[in-house]
Amino acid sequence: MNELATGGQVGLATVWLLGVSMGLTACTVTCMPFIGTWTFGRASGTREAFRHTLMFLAGRVLSYTLLAGAAGMAGLGIAKSLGGPLGNFAIGLVSIASGIWMLARARQTQCASKPGAGIQPLRFQCRADSAPPMAMGAALALTPCTPLASLLALAAQTESVGSGAGYGLAFGLGAAMTPILLLAPLAGRLGRELKCGRGWLLPWMMRAAGIVLLVLGIRRLGYWPF
Repeated sequence: MNELATGGQVGLATVWLLGVSMGLTACTVTCMPFIGTWTFGRASGTREAFRHTLMFLAGRVLSYTLLAGAAGMAGLGIAKSLGGPLGNFAIGLVSIASGIWMLARARQTQCASKPGAGIQPLRFQCRADSAPPMAMGAALALTPCTPLASLLALAAQTESVGSGAGYGLAFGLGAAMTPILLLAPLAGRLGRELKCGRGWLLPWMMRAAGIVLLVLGIRRLGYWPF
């Protein structure tokens, strides 16, 4: 950690290991309620859940890369500006938007299940449903923590957009080494098993997941005192 703080001869492998240390610990605890709720509510099985998990992690990697690049260009002030209130505000908004998205999908799914209703349009919307997981991942990268602060401090000392972005990319790829890669797809599989033979249950599962995401978002915005 002292090496990170002083900026002395820190290689990409060291930054990657810093990301791994976060991905295996705090990242799982912080992120699983969001992406796990999403994949469970979708109840579409392991394949789609894994794809959405990859999109979620891609959002995190992209966000870390951009943040570190900005820190390399603008200095350590970027880290302070992305402190608790602003980061939590972004997470809250994205979580609420994802919850609304899920509730809208629940209504469309219920309408499509009625006699005479076509389900083809819903199939074309599956790819669009990858947007909320990626946005959640990008927003959750703003969660204030010691590893992120160390990354931004190191990137700021490079005084280079390219070098800072390189550190951010290495950090993000390390953080992507997380149990979420296993747990979120399992949540999707569990949801699919629950709805098997109970088609009427899917809209209600999606509504429940949407409400949970709304609650998580409101808590992040600080509207509730717990």
